[in-house]
Amino acid sequence: MPGVWRHPRLLALAWACLLLLAGAARAEASSVYPVVGSAPTSATIQPGFLGLSMEFYAVHKYTGSDPDAINPVLIQLIKNLNPGQAPVLRIGGDSTDQSWWPVPGVLPPRGIDYPLTEGWIRTTAALTNALGARLIVGINMQLDRPALAAVEARALLAGLGSSIEAFEIGNEGDLYGALPWYLTASGKERFGRPPSYNVSDFIQEFSNIRHAIPPVPVAGPAFADLGWMTGGLSQFLSSEPGLGLVTFHRYPLRGCNVTQTSPAYPTIANLLSDYAQVDLAQSVAPFVAMAHAQGLKFRLDEMNSVACAGTSGVSDTFASALWMLDTLFEMVNVGVDGVNIHTLPGSHYQLFSFTNSANSWQGDVYPEYYGMLMFAQAAPPGSRLLPISGVPDGPLKVWATLAPDGTERIVLINEDPANAQSIVLQAPGSSATAEQLTAPTEDATSGVTLGGQAFADGTATGTLPGPEQTSTLYSLLGLYSLTVPPGTATMLTLN
Repeated sequence: MPGVWRHPRLLALAWACLLLLAGAARAEASSVYPVVGSAPTSATIQPGFLGLSMEFYAVHKYTGSDPDAINPVLIQLIKNLNPGQAPVLRIGGDSTDQSWWPVPGVLPPRGIDYPLTEGWIRTTAALTNALGARLIVGINMQLDRPALAAVEARALLAGLGSSIEAFEIGNEGDLYGALPWYLTASGKERFGRPPSYNVSDFIQEFSNIRHAIPPVPVAGPAFADLGWMTGGLSQFLSSEPGLGLVTFHRYPLRGCNVTQTSPAYPTIANLLSDYAQVDLAQSVAPFVAMAHAQGLKFRLDEMNSVACAGTSGVSDTFASALWMLDTLFEMVNVGVDGVNIHTLPGSHYQLFSFTNSANSWQGDVYPEYYGMLMFAQAAPPGSRLLPISGVPDGPLKVWATLAPDGTERIVLINEDPANAQSIVLQAPGSSATAEQLTAPTEDATSGVTLGGQAFADGTATGTLPGPEQTSTLYSLLGLYSLTVPPGTATMLTLN
């Protein structure tokens, strides 16, 4: 028998036997025994599920202003998240209602601080063409001037053409009466609507603009508040027969106007709580069902960790990568058709930043992006979720997917910052390739690796350097034994 120990696979099988025998003799409290089922439980993940959202003014900050020399690092980073597919880019956010297309002889209305230009159109078109992207583009609603909205829409349509999948009318109209639109010269807050502004008012204004702009599919309501969605989505859907896409915005935590005792207060513990992951997804599930009942897709076309531009020490840490990875799976689980992660230059939740010197671009990639990248690997287009049983409530999250080619992948996320998770996993196959998403600690803002690789500081390519570092696990009677270190994620690809 000594020769057995010279064969790695036999050694692994023997070790698995010992672990399983020990587990049978005495179940360890620290061990978890997930079982992967065989019948898919979700709808098919469509191409473009994982998209990006950015402000109008952010386009040039990311691409540069020369349409003939678009930032190649940005293009590659977006392609990494959408291999072999057309990404969905949403251009909007607060700048939707702060932008307009200048009209000769018309002074810029109050509240407008970003005029769109032919140069902006050319740059955006170049980015779109380089990616083969589909666009969701905001149209100013807070002005409540359908004629100006029509001018803007026609200019965008003329310059961006068939790449526009939908015009999203307005941005978070449910907040028009609650948050100031702009400040006067003396610093006084001005609101776009009175406090009495309600869903019926919104629907009427939305309809007025929809009838004024060219007949392109429209998206909405782009609310941010659960109350307005709960009380008004049904009314909105029944009033808008021309709607092409239902959109909503979600941030689990808030970096402003929140007390420290609130579960929405920005801390790493709150970010990795069920409130910010499971509950976030469950909160949108009824709206997904309502949209699907009308034959419409439902897209969270603005999402990130912490509203109000994020919070240092939370949004920019490795914990945000673990949150992102788990939350994207949670959204698939409740039937969301797509998610656009909002990236804002200079914010704490930005995915990347860039410098450009003499058309030599370099980029820095932040932790959250790595979580998106592992999700993209684990859930390629056409995949469906597989059921998981045997995982108690706690810091370990387990997800499994079945790809169109029959490949099964299992993602194990240990959100406990201090304790490893011992796993005995029941899944098919004789072996699995393991890849890890790691960082020194959950609160680390650097040192993140995926498959042992990291984007170089100031990457000029937008690609991981390779080669990928993986390990092989062997099963015994369909059982895999492994340990997931604290504050890390492991993806298994079954062979």
